[in-house]
Order: sequence, then C-alpha cells, then structure tokens
Amino acid sequence: MKKINAGIIGATGMVGQRFALLLENHPWFEVTALAASPRSAGRAYGEVVKDRWMMERPVPESMKDMIILDASDIEAVVSTVDFVFCAVDMKKEEISALEEAYAKAECPVISNNSANRMVSDVPMIIPEVNPEHAEIIQSQRARLGTKRGFIAVKSNCSIQSYVPALHPLMKYGLKDVLVCTYQAVSGAGKTLEKWKEMQDNVIPFIGGEEEKSEKEPLKVWGKIDKGRILNASAPNITSQCIRVPVSDGHLAAVFVRFGGNKPSKEQIIDEWSNFKSIPQELKLPSAPQTPLKYFTEDNFPQTKLHRGLENGMGFSMGRLREDEQYDYKFIGLSHNTLRGAAGGALLTAELLKAKGYFD
Repeated sequence: MKKINAGIIGATGMVGQRFALLLENHPWFEVTALAASPRSAGRAYGEVVKDRWMMERPVPESMKDMIILDASDIEAVVSTVDFVFCAVDMKKEEISALEEAYAKAECPVISNNSANRMVSDVPMIIPEVNPEHAEIIQSQRARLGTKRGFIAVKSNCSIQSYVPALHPLMKYGLKDVLVCTYQAVSGAGKTLEKWKEMQDNVIPFIGGEEEKSEKEPLKVWGKIDKGRILNASAPNITSQCIRVPVSDGHLAAVFVRFGGNKPSKEQIIDEWSNFKSIPQELKLPSAPQTPLKYFTEDNFPQTKLHRGLENGMGFSMGRLREDEQYDYKFIGLSHNTLRGAAGGALLTAELLKAKGYFD
C-alpha cells in the first residue's frame, strides 16, 4: 500500500509530540511535514523539542532533522501533504480560521482542537460511536466550496471516559446522567514535574470543561438532517470536572437513570462485553480489539494500571452497582492523550481513509 502523506500542525506541543510517536512507522500514513509557530519555524524538530519533550519514548529518528514549517504558511505545508492533524495552541477564533483555511486549500483537517466542534456541519467523531457522521462532510464541502478539503474533529478528552460506555445503553432509554471526571494534568498540556501547583493538590475547576462534558455528547449522539447535525435531546447530562495529581488518564464517576426500560446489571455488562463497531469490523490499525472492558474487581479500574489498556485506545469500566437515587453507578476510565487526543484523532483519520474521504 502506498502511504498517505500526513502533516502535524502544532507539532511541538504535548499532543503534537504524541502524534509524532503514534505516526512513527504507521502502516498507512507517513509524516512529511511538521509545522508550528513562527518562533519554531526554520529549525530542526529535534532541536526545538529537545528541552521540552514530554513523551516516554524519544523523538522519532525520522523526524529529528525535519525542518519545522510555519503553520500559517498554508501553501508550503499543503504542497507536501495529503492531509493534516491539527493540535495548535492558539485563540479559538484563530484556530477556527486556520483550520478552515487549510480545508479551503483542499487539505483535509483532522483536528484535536475544540474551535470547530460545535459547527453544525463539522463531524465530531468517536469512531466506535458515530462513524456515520462522516457523511456530513459532503454538506460541509458544499458550504466551503471544496472538492476534497474538510474539517473533522475529535471530541473532548473527558467525555471519552464515559460516553463510549453509555453508548450501548442508549437503546434502553437513557434519561439522566450525572458524571464527575477526575482529570490528569496532561489534559492541560503539562507534567507533574513542571506544574508545582498540582503536586499534593486537587483543583476543582477546569475552564470550559463542564460545558463541553454536558453538550458534546449530545452532538455525538445527534442525527444528520438537511445538511447539519442536530443534537440529541437526551440524555440530560450534568457534570463536574476536577483536576487531580495524575500524569495521564481521565477517570469518571458516572450515575445513570433510565426512562422506563431499565436493563439488569447482567444486561449492561453483556452489552459492554460484546460491543463492537465499525473500527473493529474494518480492522483499522489503531482500533482496540475489545473497545469496552469491564473489571469485576472492587478496586478496578485504576488510572495507573489500566490507562494503557489496548495500547491506550480502550475504555475501562468497573464498580457497576445499583443506586438509591439513580438506577446505576459505575466508574469509567480512558487515556486522555492517547484515546482522548492524538490516538482518537488518528483512529478517526483511519476511518475516513478507509471510507474514501481522502481520495
């Protein structure tokens, strides 16, 4: 198979670094462009990230000597790639404009950013949950006036810790969800070593996170109608998002109430254990073989032990039990910079490639 040329926009940040590692030796994609801010442009990637590399593995040898391009020089980047991953650290309106400019230059954009998530014709894809939302790309291209260019986004990292677990339960009339997420410092692009405020501390606020946790799942579960994605009307979701002194992994405490067709505990575990979707059917390179893993042990899943499940692409659940105020409660867990960020975007790109959207 001839590999498709990929670019990483925002290559020097934490998520950009994760993209670099995930794309090293990827069977379908080959990195041919790295781009970042003007202050990094014109220098070798290895030199720029030398003192701020935050990953567990070293900088890929194939990218060390690559000269970083200016992300705003769209013509230069697009001339060397077939599509780009975007993980820039800029103001929301600047990200929105940049991603649209790449799309209008006939370059597909797979974005890790939130800027375009709630645009009605931009698919926000969790590949196992709503792969059919890729069909909206046709309408988006009509709006942008493009033949090939488009924007697709991945959802917020925190909702990955509970939305995939809830998805197989939607058919039982899921009505109300209360969720508290306990989120790692890497979600803020930081490390425990450098974020002194987080050491021996918990911060009960993450700006904008609760709004995303409550609204984004409804778009993920929405339906395409007349060239736009209409948000689902249920379930009702309320959330609290808390920063905890953990390096990687977002854990969720979830409470659920059903509208009338309440499943048994055994039915829920059976739904989770047997859940498969399009990524598994297509055998996409980054897809977990078993997306949802339920642990029967009382003290599982644990962030440190289980965030790496299925190469960091799986979802873990545990402690499912009945509740006196809601119907059930359980614990969910996902790796925020793998499944929740770069890995989720990569799997989305694989899905879109398999479906012909990069042709």
